[in-house]
Amino acid sequence: MKRSEINTIIREADAFIKAHGFYLPPFAYWSPEDWRRKGPEAREIVARRLGWDITDFGLGDYAHKGLFLFTIRNGAPENLKTGRGKVYAEKLLIVGEGQLTPLHFHWLKTEDIINRGGGRLLIQLYNSTPEGELRDDDVTVMIDAVPRTVKAGGTVALEPGESITLEPYCYHQFWAEGNRVLVGEVSSVNDDATDNRFYEPIGRFPAIEEDEPPLYLLVNDYEAYYRG
Repeated sequence: MKRSEINTIIREADAFIKAHGFYLPPFAYWSPEDWRRKGPEAREIVARRLGWDITDFGLGDYAHKGLFLFTIRNGAPENLKTGRGKVYAEKLLIVGEGQLTPLHFHWLKTEDIINRGGGRLLIQLYNSTPEGELRDDDVTVMIDAVPRTVKAGGTVALEPGESITLEPYCYHQFWAEGNRVLVGEVSSVNDDATDNRFYEPIGRFPAIEEDEPPLYLLVNDYEAYYRG
């Protein structure tokens, strides 16, 4: 992805988020120069990978296979072992109409995906074998605490205000219909380095062509700017 494309996506996403009455934390708007001056006070942001996260999954077609994310809060994986500290995470996503997030599950993370406004969010579901293959049995999920069962490969649609709970080993891919969707994610601790299992091997972060300076840093930019 070109940096100019990423900057445009950030500007449009920020306006879309605010139009829905949601506001991001102050660190969202730290400039690259601000990041160069930050010290120990920013360590949790960097360590927990909080902030802007835009990906085309390494496929070079963001409009059709891509996702906008902003991680607002996140704990450490070791917190899950002790039961202390932050054992949770929260993200904001924007899913474009017809923009696919490819089929994947999480080894450990349980998450609630919430339609916060816009169009409908369509989610296709499969159970997984322990080896990561697709099962052909029915899938039962909780939609706002009420069970719903669909055939393998079946789709559920979330209207604004509705949510789904996705547990480990539940394959899912999603896209928006009717309009782009502002999506909330509330989950156990998020670890993008080890906890994502994509059905087809793809990249999690994009390769970036630096055709202009960053507007704001992505989470995968921190190492190049932060010295704290």
